Amino acid sequence: MESSLVLFVVLISLAIIHIVQAQDQLGFISLDCGLPASEPSRYKETYTGLWFSSDREFIQSGKTGRIKKNQEKKLLKPYTTLRYFPDGIRNCYNLTVEKGRKYLIRAYFFYENYDGLNINPKFDLYLGPNPWTTIDLQKQVNGARPEILHIPTSNSLQICLVKNGTTTPLISTLELRPMGNDSYNTESGSLSLFFSKYINRSASFLRYPNDVYDRIWDAYFQTEWTQISTALEVNNSNNYDPPKDALKSAAKPTNASAPLTIKWKSINPNDNYYVYRHFSEIQELQANETREFIMLWNGEVMSPDPIIPPKLGMTTIFSKSPRTCDGGECSFQLTRTKRSTLPPLLNAFELYSVIQFPQSETDERDGMFYVVAIKDIEATYGLSIISWQGDPCVPLRLMWEGLNCSNTDISTPPRITTLNLSSSGLTGTIAAAIQNLSKLERLDLSNNSLTGEVPEFLGNMKSLSVINLSGNNINGSIPQALQKKGLELSLEGNPRLCVSDSCIKPHKKKVLVPIVASVASAAIVIAVLILFLVLRKKRSTIVEGLHQSPRTSTVNVTFADKKSKRFTYSDLIKMTNNFQSVLGKGGFGMVYHGTVNGSEQVAVKVLSRSSTQGYKEFKAEVDLLLRVHHTNLVSLVGYCYEGDHLALIYEFLPNGDLKQHLSGKGGRSIINWSTRLRIALEAALGLEYLHIGCIPPMVHRDIKTANILLDENFKAKLADFGLSRSFQVGDKSQDSTVIAGTRGYLDPEYNHSGRLNEKSDVYSFGIVLLEMITNQPVINRASENSHITQWVGFKVNRGDIVEIMDPNLCKDYDSNSAWRALELAMSCANPSSSKRPFMSQVINDLKECIVCENSRISKNRGLESEEMNISFDTSVVPMAR
Repeated sequence: MESSLVLFVVLISLAIIHIVQAQDQLGFISLDCGLPASEPSRYKETYTGLWFSSDREFIQSGKTGRIKKNQEKKLLKPYTTLRYFPDGIRNCYNLTVEKGRKYLIRAYFFYENYDGLNINPKFDLYLGPNPWTTIDLQKQVNGARPEILHIPTSNSLQICLVKNGTTTPLISTLELRPMGNDSYNTESGSLSLFFSKYINRSASFLRYPNDVYDRIWDAYFQTEWTQISTALEVNNSNNYDPPKDALKSAAKPTNASAPLTIKWKSINPNDNYYVYRHFSEIQELQANETREFIMLWNGEVMSPDPIIPPKLGMTTIFSKSPRTCDGGECSFQLTRTKRSTLPPLLNAFELYSVIQFPQSETDERDGMFYVVAIKDIEATYGLSIISWQGDPCVPLRLMWEGLNCSNTDISTPPRITTLNLSSSGLTGTIAAAIQNLSKLERLDLSNNSLTGEVPEFLGNMKSLSVINLSGNNINGSIPQALQKKGLELSLEGNPRLCVSDSCIKPHKKKVLVPIVASVASAAIVIAVLILFLVLRKKRSTIVEGLHQSPRTSTVNVTFADKKSKRFTYSDLIKMTNNFQSVLGKGGFGMVYHGTVNGSEQVAVKVLSRSSTQGYKEFKAEVDLLLRVHHTNLVSLVGYCYEGDHLALIYEFLPNGDLKQHLSGKGGRSIINWSTRLRIALEAALGLEYLHIGCIPPMVHRDIKTANILLDENFKAKLADFGLSRSFQVGDKSQDSTVIAGTRGYLDPEYNHSGRLNEKSDVYSFGIVLLEMITNQPVINRASENSHITQWVGFKVNRGDIVEIMDPNLCKDYDSNSAWRALELAMSCANPSSSKRPFMSQVINDLKECIVCENSRISKNRGLESEEMNISFDTSVVPMAR
């Protein structure tokens, strides 16, 4: 009986210990990445007492690996396995967290030649849609350990590994620790760990269970210091709660009159720092002894109030605002006051740099889409799309396949506006989860094997304007809610679907024949009447034409009642000094340099008498420029119409065209990346005005770098509107009898079908943007990939932005900005017009690129930042004991 009671007590005690340990690690997430399925999915690491779990439930991609047996002994168990990602560009862990709660987020990366290839990888680490740091195991050969303090903005946190070259990303462990929200507060941004040190001659480290938050403290000491220590208990209770063992030792200057100084170098001189210093008086002071000191940052006093460390207690001193280092040289000092009899001391200190994550995640209202809806869609349709990881909309270059989003600006959460699953092999009914996308504008489920009826909820989605369900096996009838104005509904190719009232209401068949007969009779009468009027009108036009030439008639109509200033032919001779200075030549004729009123410089376009096509272009340009005005369109100063002499006079743009500045021809300067982005934005604004600001809206049809002119401040203005055509708002496209444009820039869909819309300009703009990015010829017959889109596509697969960017830029650009611009350009140049963005979205994306380029966010915040003047122990990970 007694033995049974003892056993019961032991079991209860073990259970209590287990519960206490579990409570101590409440909220901890410790993932052993790549833990084999053959091993227990959860285990206790013996040295730290931390419970690690398999990462299998948190990521849907990747393969598992293990470092070499002879390397395992030097590492703790969680760091001996890894998950690597040979497939896809972005692979993401999805973690459930508490929104608004501060977390310590840490990851470990060890290569250790696990694959026998001896190729240390380099890749990017992202926090949601934002770059966190670059993991460069080619430099950090002993491993990398990035760590941040961050407050998630939603209950879902995504840690993503992103390829930036040809090497394969990998990860060893991923660890999250909830922190107290009353510590490590910043004015803005998150905190990236620079170092965390406790003062001790020992070579050991401290972490959990010594540190309740599992921060890792490395021991640190300088030769000019003297160590002091205590065996007594030190009270560590405050918001920062450093390990008690870290406070039991301290350093003081061996020279009692000297300051205690710590220096380091900042990789980025613009970095902002927060320093946390922990002080405890651990010496027994005599009645006549006083320890009092002040703190200095780069020689400046941080606070006039002196510090007196509490006896066997603790105080933590920090700044409420971040500090920078002059020229990247950083230091803080502790200096004794005049009344102090003892030198200063320091027990422990932490240094963090501020890291900004400016890109907003996709709007939480669409959060259900990729957390719930996508899972539902994937399960319903049996899909497995590797790009469907991480944030669906941002960053732009990593947007999910088949989606488009509203990326208004970097601080506004984007919304999903397009879902395209055309030709994806879908079966079953239309997934109800789609209705969670409240801002969806376009839905394309065409050319699949979907069955069932058209769901009622599609008609209740207020933003939905285009639905393509063609080429499926949908049956039933069309819901009343979908029979509304403004909705473009494609249903052809569904033989079992009833699309007319006769299918829905059979009793109306009796009156169908009389109605059809009546309508047919009326149609015949109307057609005969229209034919008669047309023939009469045509005859009248022919008679009028006998009395005047077609050219004169058309021009009279064009120039009638226009208020633009009219010049005579003699005025042209005078302003061009008898056509002395030629600026260029086109299908319309020559362009000359001139001046008006002796000062205003102009460009004079004179129509050649022998130019038939040139005249048509000239007429179109007159029609357009006499009625439109925009800061990014070349403005019309006036015109000449005198007999057979026709000319247009424009403002003069002294910096020529964009093409010259990309090539450097004619002594033109090579423009930098930020200027190129601004020029692209201004050209896009001009195009947007043509597409939506004109009445009727216009398509330029000849967008190319030679038609983007630059003023004295390199402000961009679109020119050469001779091929411009109007199109009807709401029409998908417009038939064009003659295909027009420049080879290489010409929209292949328009070239093939002859149907014109504003997306034709978007394609040409995409080619222009690719030119600005790469400085490659649009068509290069000497290359296997002759068209610029083919050349870029080939280079993109290699994943190195440097190989794609114009070498004249000398790598002087933010790579993330470059990637965003490249993704935008390729999106614009998509062969399918339906997959191209509208110019309004192009403008928003370019603004995002400019913000990114201007901010020049530093991505290298790994442990290699510990390039310091002092000999810190830079080991990445606790070694096995």
